[in-house]
Amino acid sequence: MPEPFDIVTPETIREGRATDAYFERTVETLDHAGKNPHVVAEVTADQFPTGEFEVFAGIADAARLLDGCDVAVDALREGQLFDGGPVMSIEGPYLDFARLETALLGFLSQASGMATNALRARRTAPDASLLSFGARHVHPSIAAVVERSALLGGFDGFSHVAAGELLGREASGTMPHALVIAFGKGNQEAAWTAFDEAVADSVPRITLCDTYSDEVDEVLRAADALGENLDSVRIDTTSSRRGDIRHIIREVRWELDARGREDVEVFVSGGLDPDSLRDLRDIAAGFGVGGYVSNADPVDFALDIVAIDGEPAAKRGKLSGKKQVYRTDDGGHHVALAGTESAGEPLLEPLLRDGELVREFDLDAATDRARTDAAAVDFA
Repeated sequence: MPEPFDIVTPETIREGRATDAYFERTVETLDHAGKNPHVVAEVTADQFPTGEFEVFAGIADAARLLDGCDVAVDALREGQLFDGGPVMSIEGPYLDFARLETALLGFLSQASGMATNALRARRTAPDASLLSFGARHVHPSIAAVVERSALLGGFDGFSHVAAGELLGREASGTMPHALVIAFGKGNQEAAWTAFDEAVADSVPRITLCDTYSDEVDEVLRAADALGENLDSVRIDTTSSRRGDIRHIIREVRWELDARGREDVEVFVSGGLDPDSLRDLRDIAAGFGVGGYVSNADPVDFALDIVAIDGEPAAKRGKLSGKKQVYRTDDGGHHVALAGTESAGEPLLEPLLRDGELVREFDLDAATDRARTDAAAVDFA
């Protein structure tokens, strides 16, 4: 019986069958020739620093993929920012990991792209509450990757329930437009009051206030309906009807304050990116950011052999020889041949030795690392 969804299973990935066909042909050919060279292979995006830093993510999944292979692996730490040079080095018999390249790059590329955009959003709105609303834009099988990447970049929470169960975090969220519509036009108060009565006390009372009428009108009606129970209002006006969203949010804030409801915060969602966060961060307390993170361009990582049987070797356009990368005192990223003296903090550290993991993964520590490193390199 076929699988119910178009999902490649974890078992398939671990077995090396989630691969490009030419790796199958490569393994077949090397086996036929009786060759299995000892290689050093490196994962890189850019050979030399370009000044454009990105966040290294996906390493926990990549490490679990390589666990058990007869290789030694060095890599950046999760949350480290990089700019040129290798982010991972794999040394061992080539056939031990040849089939895994496709999945390995996929784990690293997509998560790093999403974490980079999440960190950019966080740096743009450093004092706001940021929630990830982007899981609906991706295949559900990778929802936890989206949410972990968002947390790694500094988001405060996310919306996806199953991802929360996997990551050990509670999903956030209150109500969609569908809930308000279910009560009928003109009955917004009934929807908000029913929500207040139904959900657990631990759930913030955040009412969606743009379903049928003017945002200010619905906000003030929600404030009257829920009284002191109301924590926040959310404005999610569709882009086609939005108009001047900054003016709308300023008006909402003004009218709440004019009625002594400074305690009610304003939360904004719907198609937000750093430009809109920059425009609204002084008048809104929080944001729901979706596609900007979940739809981020993957980092264009490649894996290339750079040494074979102890000798430097590389294809045209790639730098041969095993390397180390460093964070310099001035926040720069420096690439040098391994074993040569170089100023700065070495960033490639042991990940696997003799096929066994020698590193633990702590998401909170990785988030702190990304924040600290972003300040050090002036990431924007």
